[in-house]
Amino acid sequence: MSTAPLAPAPSPQRRRLLALGALAGLAALASTPWSLPALRRAVAPREALLPEADVCIVAPPTPHDPASGLAPTAARPIPPDARCPVCGMFPARSREWAAQIIFDNGDAHFFDSPLSLFMYLQDVERYSPGRSRARIVAHYVTDAAEADQARWIDALGAYYVHGSSARGPMRAGNLPAFASRDAAQAFAQRRGGQVLAYGAIDAALITRLAGHGGHSHHPQAQ
Repeated sequence: MSTAPLAPAPSPQRRRLLALGALAGLAALASTPWSLPALRRAVAPREALLPEADVCIVAPPTPHDPASGLAPTAARPIPPDARCPVCGMFPARSREWAAQIIFDNGDAHFFDSPLSLFMYLQDVERYSPGRSRARIVAHYVTDAAEADQARWIDALGAYYVHGSSARGPMRAGNLPAFASRDAAQAFAQRRGGQVLAYGAIDAALITRLAGHGGHSHHPQAQ
């Protein structure tokens, strides 16, 4: 019967080097203020150091409530827990900037600003899988001229001010909306910016504003 040869014993010089290395390691541990979280991080797999994958918030729509007395396509109050499907914010907390759309089955989505509304309309399938823009039957924005009253107006017939000093929920230009061109122009004279009708707000402008505003679609079910 054959046996595997024994590994040669380390030389005296190598044994001294190994001992010195062990002593240095112990000294380093003794001088480091380790805590349990720090120890866990130190021994955690390398994969734990990688950045987390992007997640998206899929905001559920708000169904029509027949008991509200409102028509299925009428603008409705924002539920406190409704979330913007574009950025995940709570539109009810910034009512003066809010917008909403309603689908043909009465479901509604609420947005933190007109900018988020425009971003949503550019890519409905992305923000609401299984939905399409063709099924949207009503679009509303808040009239910035009467922000304290939070009055809903038709988004398609509204006028928007681009480039003003007004900052919305995302701390960037969010295209404040107005029921009339005169009101929008008066606002632009006070705060700067250019008055645009709904149809003049194109994809290039929305993309540019979205980049400056820091909007990100993070889907994770709410």
